[in-house]
This record gives sequence, C-alpha cells and structure tokens, in this order.
Amino acid sequence: MPQPWQDTSLSAEDRAAALLSSMTLEEKLAQLVGVWPGSEAEEGEDVAPLQHEVSEAVDLDGLLPHGIGQLTRPFGTSPVEPAEGAAALARLQSRIAAGNRFRLPALAHEECLTGFFAWRATVFPTPLAWGASFDPALVGRAAGLIGGSLRSAGIHQGLAPVLDVVRDPRWGRTEESIGEDPYLVATIGTAYVHGLESAGIVATLKHFAGYAASRGGRNHAPVSIGPRELADVILPPFELAVRDGGARSVMHSYNDLDGVPSAANPWLLTELLRDTWGFTGTVVSDYFGVSFLELAHRVADTRGGAAGLALAAGVDVELPAVRCFGTPLREAVLAGEVDEALVDRAALRVLRQKCELGLLDADWSPMPSALAGAVDSAGTVDLDPPEMRAVARELAEESVVLLADDGDVLPLAPDARIAVVGPLADDPAAMLGCYTFPRHVGVEHPGLPLGIEVPTLLTALRAELPGARITHAEGCAAPGPAVSAGDAGGAGGAASAGAAALTAESRLAQAARTAADADVCVAVLGDRSGLFGRGTSGEGCDAVDLELPGEQGALLDTLVATGTPVVLVLFTGRPYALGRWSRLLAAAVQAFFPGEEGGPAVAGVLSGRVNPSGRLPVSVPYASGGQPWTYAQPPLGLRGDASSIDPTPLFPFGHGLSYTSFVWERAAADAADVPTDGETTVRLTVRNTGDRAGTEVVQLYLHDPVARIARPVSRLIGYARVPLRPGESAEVHFAFHADLASYPLGADGTRVVEPGALELRLASSSAESDIRHTVPLTLTGPERTVDHRRRMVCEVRVK
Repeated sequence: MPQPWQDTSLSAEDRAAALLSSMTLEEKLAQLVGVWPGSEAEEGEDVAPLQHEVSEAVDLDGLLPHGIGQLTRPFGTSPVEPAEGAAALARLQSRIAAGNRFRLPALAHEECLTGFFAWRATVFPTPLAWGASFDPALVGRAAGLIGGSLRSAGIHQGLAPVLDVVRDPRWGRTEESIGEDPYLVATIGTAYVHGLESAGIVATLKHFAGYAASRGGRNHAPVSIGPRELADVILPPFELAVRDGGARSVMHSYNDLDGVPSAANPWLLTELLRDTWGFTGTVVSDYFGVSFLELAHRVADTRGGAAGLALAAGVDVELPAVRCFGTPLREAVLAGEVDEALVDRAALRVLRQKCELGLLDADWSPMPSALAGAVDSAGTVDLDPPEMRAVARELAEESVVLLADDGDVLPLAPDARIAVVGPLADDPAAMLGCYTFPRHVGVEHPGLPLGIEVPTLLTALRAELPGARITHAEGCAAPGPAVSAGDAGGAGGAASAGAAALTAESRLAQAARTAADADVCVAVLGDRSGLFGRGTSGEGCDAVDLELPGEQGALLDTLVATGTPVVLVLFTGRPYALGRWSRLLAAAVQAFFPGEEGGPAVAGVLSGRVNPSGRLPVSVPYASGGQPWTYAQPPLGLRGDASSIDPTPLFPFGHGLSYTSFVWERAAADAADVPTDGETTVRLTVRNTGDRAGTEVVQLYLHDPVARIARPVSRLIGYARVPLRPGESAEVHFAFHADLASYPLGADGTRVVEPGALELRLASSSAESDIRHTVPLTLTGPERTVDHRRRMVCEVRVK
C-alpha cells in the first residue's frame, strides 16, 4: 500500500510534510547534504576551491541507511563514456534507494554552463557569447536541448546560469557572465532558466549575490557596494529569473557583502529572496561555501557553528559534500545550539523539490531515458547529436562581433594568399571556456581525446576557402602556463610543443616572413581558459590588467609592421585593451569562447558566408587602465576635466558592425505624455539598404535628465534583432512601461517612478555618437512606489 508521501493525488507540500514527520533527525540531515563520489580519489589539480584540502573520504555504506540528499557531478568529475556513466548513475541510485527505509533516491546535479558537463557532450558557446548574440530566444532553445540531454541521463539539477553582472573585466569569471548590463543579463539569463526548467531540470542561479563586484576583480574578494547599486545592478537578473523564469534553486556566492558573507546573510537568503520575491525552491551552497564561513570568512570557529549560521540564513543544502551539515550540525542541534525547526524547514524544501521531480513516487525508476531508448546500434549514448551541434553553430555565428572593418579586406577573397598567424590559430582550446569538460576536467587526464570534434580556425578557414593559399605560423607561445603535449585531451598540446621548439625571436621572425608573403594576415590571439591560475581566463584566473596575455602584443606589433593588412581575431573570455592598434588594423573580430562550432562560425564571418550580427556585451577598453568601468555611469563617471584618466572605451557596449547597411526611419511614440503607471509604444522602421541579407540589433536606452539621485546617463531597457533581406524593411515596436524608469531611491532598495521628462534613445550601441533617434516622453501624475511586481521587461515585436 502506498505511503502518504507517495500519494500523487496530494500536493507536493503535503506529501513532503508527511514524509518529514516520519523522519528521524539523522534522516532529515541526510537530505541536506551532497555526496561527491570519486572526488577525493581524483589526482591532479583542484577543480573546485580547496577541493583536496576540504574533501574527505566518502563512507557510502555508512551514509546509506539515513539516505543521501544530492549526488555531485556524476559525469563531470572524471571522463566516462556517456552510456557507462548513465548506467553507473542508475546503479548508484538503485543502491541509495534500497539503502534507506523510505526508498528515497538522491537528486543528481551537474554543471551545465556551456552544455551538459560530460565527456563527449556538445560544448556550446560560453555565456559571454550568449550576451553577444542579443538573442534570448536562441539561448532558450539551446538551454532546452541541454536540459533534455541532462534529463535523459538521469540528472535533475543544473548549476547554471551565472547571473553576475560584470563590474570589472579583470575578474577571471567574466567569461561565465553574460555581460556588463543588468537588463541584458536578466533577459538572456531568464531565457536560459526557462529553457532548462521547461526540460524538467532545476535551474540554479549563480552566484547570489555581488560576486562579480569584488574588489580589484579578484576572485572571492570582499564586495563593498552600496545598497542602490545592489538594488539597481546586481539583483534584477536574479529577481527576473525567479519571477519570470521559474528558477527552482539559487546558489549563494562566496563573497561577503559589506562584511556579511552571503552564506550567512538572512536578509539576502530569506527576507529578500523568499519573503519579498516569493521564492519557494532550494538554496544550495557554492562548493564548500558553508565550510568557508569557518575557514575563510572566520565568522564561525567550528563546523557546527558554520552550519548553524548557514542554516539560519537560509541555506538548505551543503554542496558538494557533507562536512558541516552532518555530524557537526547534529551535535549542535542536540546541544540546543541550533533549533531543529531550521532543519525541518530546509528538509521540507528539499523533499518538496524531490516530490516535484517524481523522486517520491511509488513507481520511480532509476533507469534514465538515455538507456531506455536513446542508445544507438553500437550501444552508446550520443550527447553530441546533429541537432545540438546545429544550435551550437547558430549561437556561435550570432555571437561573433565585427569590431572594426576598413572595407578593403573583409570578406576575404576566395583566392587570396592568407597568412594565419598566432598561437591559437590551430588550437581547439581557443574555442573552450573553463567550464567546458575538456578545459575543466580533461586537462587533468593527459592523452584523453577531446571526445567531440572542435575544428580550429585554421582548419575551418581551409574548408571555407578551398581556393585560397593559406599558410600558418604560431608566432609566439600559447598564453598562460606551460602545457604538456596531452593538454586538454589534445586541445592545444601539439601547438604548444611545436612552439617550444623555437626561440621567441625565431617564432616572431617566422611569423613576420609568413605575413609579409601574403595578401592578408589573420592574427589569431586571445586566452587559454583554466582554473585557479592555470589559464589566462576562468575561475581564479584574474588579470592584473587588460593587456593581451603573454607575448601576443609583441606578436601583433610585429605583424602590423610588415605592412600586410592585418585582421585581428580574438578568442577570449574577457575584453582586452586594443587602443594601441586601433588605427593599424584592417579589421578586428571578437569571439568569446564560441564553443565546438566556433572555428567554422568565425571562418564564416571572415569569408562572408555569415554576415556578423553579434554585439558587444562588455565594453572593449582603449587602454588597460581605468578599471573598473562599465558604460552605465552617472555624469561624473564619464570622461571629465576633473581627472586625467579617460575611461571612454575603444568599442562601447552594444557595438558591432555588419557587411550590409541599415537605415532607421520614422521613430515615434504613440503618446508623448505617459502616466507614471501607464505605457506607450515606441515605433521604428529599419530598412536594409545594402546588397546582402543581414541582421540589425536595435537597442533602446533610457536617459533621465534629472533625478533625485545620480543616475546613469544612459541604460539599456530593450533590444530587438531585426533580420532583413536586401531592400526589405520592418517595423519594430517597443512596449515602454513607466515602471522601466523606476530607480532605487531609498537606501533600503525602495523603488520609485517619478513624474518628469525622459528621453528614449534608439541606438546601435551605448555610445552617444551611436544614437540614431531620440523620443522625448513626459511621465505625468503622482510619484509611485514599485516593488518586485513591477514591469521589468520591455516587450518587443518585429513586424
């Protein structure tokens, strides 16, 4: 006879409560922890902060009688064939369910920032490339495919997306972020959340909150921003993803906010997230984040003390493994130091989520669909099917940004003599961010094949332009620490080994000769991702400045000096200062770790097969100093006579060129006077006046001439991708609501919409020089106070 918690006619809340009432303290605590099988046995460098210092051996047999809350990274810890990994996970889940009296399985989570974090799985572009696409619909499609792949293999929760707004691009995790603008981050990130959740995967918002605003762009460093910046810049992406995206999990950040660690911040994790926003899911710790309260922040002196602080603040699950929420928390509860009601609160949330996922059902089966029906004739599971590669290619193509073009070289002539020079020209690692399996785990397994096809730019260009004469030279060593021939499963090892055989001088001389003997030189430079100092971009790979890493600046100087036109191609995880070459390049192309299809995507832009439509999600600085800086500055944050530092970027947020031309016409609003609780439609006609199809990206910015606090001169409130054939036109409609003009007036985050004059700016970037039309509006009526229920998105229609 089914137990009450197995009765599907009852609500998830009632079923979870019934189960909770039957549990012992030990069984409840078991639901609040993760287990990371095999992590302590993995040799090599850490893939999580302090992994080997904090990890302890897993006594699975000892844990099974009480149950297990979560399984950490069953695919993303070591290389495993997908079919074998799915089968092993199913066996482990059967063992877990059989080992406890309620037959409860674990909830399995995995990373999914650039796709299913597994060997042989599709690697999509990194989030900074999502931002460059300005295409929430496509990002949502990609997330739906990723979610379906996760679900088919037995995974329930995905640790993505990252909703940190970039505040200082020296921060190593800039590549994991979507951009420097909160509206772009919110809309793109919410689309990703919706895609995962629509596939039945619990999306986990990272990192709550303020992580990217750390001092000096340093990982884990303190955050000392004011309450208005927190309310206006940091929080909106999380707010929208909870409200409109339906995210069911939030991960606290490592940093402190004005001295209060996020993991021990009840205002953040309970009062704001739950009591105000109405979040009902689970809050999980970033890996070892509860332990950091004791070991790093030093706001607790014992494991039990750290557990009590986190639990009281609102952390429900300790990840990736049990250290504080197990025996130390049990002892604290029995000693009366922690109220057992807090354990019940967290356990109820976990059990409710397991119920929603079907893990409490009487007919639950550990057999994932990948093993039940999606196995090919060879007995393997395909995690990189053509459909996923096609979407990865589409997203990569949309994310490539044409920064500069003198009109004489691009698109490349099909019969040109092309010198392809640079340490990343023939390196698959150039396409991959640090949260891809090859760069995160594969580098720890020398000789491991990539498991997927990742064409380099050199290979892709030769396929794209078969009639061209293409030569190649590395020019300098690959950026970052020295690597072995087996690095990244073959991603970069051969190139690095070859470069090491030459002196720096001979490499430069060879590059100069190769470039001088060509009609055009394509210089392929950028980052190599890694972890904790093992790369030039990635988690723990923060930059001292924004100069091109390693010897690449000198290489570019050498190539420019040959007199051959140089097209700069950058594969990076952050923007770099390019001012010193701004007048010397024939063209410049930016790609932000574009994934396994990035080589063909960039080659398509260079050949002209792809008309570039990417736009910058982060500003590209002129010089490496003047950081931190983003475009959304109040007047005194812009260039002025009071300082000798000019922070004006070389290429502004939102910038990107095309091979065709567009005219913007007939901009107007339906009403010039709008009530403070009203809305109007802003219309614009866009016409393709060139000779090839292309996509324009229309951006809508808000300018508030006078406010009661210093406000950004301009901030993004809407955007639209407008694909047009030659001679074709379309009308773009922006539904502007007065709520979009709200701002946090009070130090407590209270937002107001005040009457007065506004200016809506239709622009091709955030730069004042790129404003195409201005539409004046006047908000009328009384001042209004708004909250999390306000209109946050400017709905767009293209007709």
